[in-house]
Amino acid sequence: MNEANFIYSEAPQREPQRQEYFIEKCSEILSLKTSETGRELKAYVGTYGCQMNARDSEKLKGMLLKMGYAEAENEDNADFIIYNTCCVRENAENKVYGNLGLLKHLKKENKQLKIALCGCMMQQKHVVETIKTKYPYVDLVFGTHNLYKLPELLYSCLKDEKSVFEIFEEHGEIVENLPSVRNFKFKASVNIMFGCDNFCSYCIVPYVRGRERSRKPEDIIAEVKALAADGVKEVTLLGQNVNSYGKGLPEKVTFAELLGMVNDVEGIERIRFMTSHPKDLSDELIFAMRDLDKVCCHIHLPFQAGNDKILKDMNRHYTKEGYIALTEKLKKYVPYVAITTDIMVGFPGEYDVDDTIDIIKRVRFSGAFTFIYSKREGTPAAKREDMPDPKLVKANFNRVLETLNPIIYEINTEKVGKTYKVLAEGLSGHDKNLMTGRLEDNTLIHFKGNKNAIGNIVNVKVTECKTFYLYGEQEDL
Repeated sequence: MNEANFIYSEAPQREPQRQEYFIEKCSEILSLKTSETGRELKAYVGTYGCQMNARDSEKLKGMLLKMGYAEAENEDNADFIIYNTCCVRENAENKVYGNLGLLKHLKKENKQLKIALCGCMMQQKHVVETIKTKYPYVDLVFGTHNLYKLPELLYSCLKDEKSVFEIFEEHGEIVENLPSVRNFKFKASVNIMFGCDNFCSYCIVPYVRGRERSRKPEDIIAEVKALAADGVKEVTLLGQNVNSYGKGLPEKVTFAELLGMVNDVEGIERIRFMTSHPKDLSDELIFAMRDLDKVCCHIHLPFQAGNDKILKDMNRHYTKEGYIALTEKLKKYVPYVAITTDIMVGFPGEYDVDDTIDIIKRVRFSGAFTFIYSKREGTPAAKREDMPDPKLVKANFNRVLETLNPIIYEINTEKVGKTYKVLAEGLSGHDKNLMTGRLEDNTLIHFKGNKNAIGNIVNVKVTECKTFYLYGEQEDL
């Protein structure tokens, strides 16, 4: 038996102990390489897409740092580069391919450099084939279902100096207690579930993230308690559809009940969650938002399109009037709730956006992520041939923005002169003399404040309004 086979046979079979074993083995290899090169080796993690991917990247970074890599500021000075990819829209994929092409010259300059790809794009067979044929200098490829196996896969790559491709078509167990490095000391994201069962006709997520499975509530609460003990004040509970949390658990636990458990954790001051599907938004959850003091008065509730026929073709399971009634109920029981949304324009068969505009006017959203439909290979909508003319789509998209943006501005204008609780997150990217943070309703604000307040919730008076953000001054200086 050769050394590599012996190491694999000796490795624990259970997770995460198996990956801890391979973290140590990678550490031994990296220690030797550090001695040979006379410098520390660095790793860079590039993240594309949603907050779920951002959370996954924190785990990737945690495992890499535990192996002995130092963190690289960018690709140029890295010895290991990994892109955690997204495939929700074509633009996200094109960015990955574009950046990947730029890495070829780095590979020639740095003989130590290893390049890896993981995440949603890699769950698509045609993408993996493209990587093999057009980007042969990529060393490691894996998907969403075996992200936890980075140490084991990287060991094979480092030890044998060969390319490793491993994609699981089906998800397996949920692996807990992986190393993780948070982007912020005072706020954190917590996965409560993985996958999606909704199968919206335009969406690739269920095919690349798998079916819904929920983490055990005791594991979630243990993680939140550990975060609170480490100084975290705000947690965001993540899932493709948090409203359906509880599927597959031995004992039925609803998302509203989980929120109550998190609300009881001492030290946590704010609780956020995303994303919510309208079809699963229960009265119980609305009442939880009303009654639980730490749950922020903000909900992201995508409606995508306003026309009932388009909604049916999208497989969204609600109607225009049903969605509006839901938002009216939210506002009735949670009077200060801020509702944000996703709006898609240009779905096959959509030739006007009159109903979409009507929803915008009647609901009055505090913010929205607006985008043009992107054809995704493998989804039912991709087979449709009744695509609206691109010029019409662009005109409709502009109509949506011309309706939406003034409403957002009006809502934010009403905040001028008032004082709000703001989590001070750091220095503003607009002006380093200002702080930046978010109100409870998730509105972004840049404000004059004490830099020592970073990581704390402070009182800020709003002094000026822009369409998508505010300016203010800290009152308790």
